[in-house]
Amino acid sequence: QVQLVESGGGLVQAGGSLRLSCAASGRTFSMYGMGWFRQAPGKEREFVAAISWSGSSTYYTDSVKGRFTISRDNAKNTVYLQMNSLKPEDTAVYYCAAAVYRATITSRVDDYNYWGQGTQVTVSS
Repeated sequence: QVQLVESGGGLVQAGGSLRLSCAASGRTFSMYGMGWFRQAPGKEREFVAAISWSGSSTYYTDSVKGRFTISRDNAKNTVYLQMNSLKPEDTAVYYCAAAVYRATITSRVDDYNYWGQGTQVTVSS
């Protein structure tokens, strides 16, 4: 069983920054592909970013490219999402997810086995 706990959400003005963290349990974190997703009210959950086991490969949805950066620290069992130049349309609940023993990056919700409880990010205009 893998447990994921997100933190770092909050209220920020447009143009500001936040860094989300996701702490994972389990002794094989370095073999989890990790991803961040978000869900705004009334909308489906959407992919934001993903990172490979080693952190050498990353992938982003077009709307956050150049503004968000995903990274991981396998020694700390933690994945991060640095969010800069935030926009009101980034407002959502952000979830981290683990794709256990998956070597390739994926943006598909169904490829992720475990999910955190989510953290709210609100960007005011």
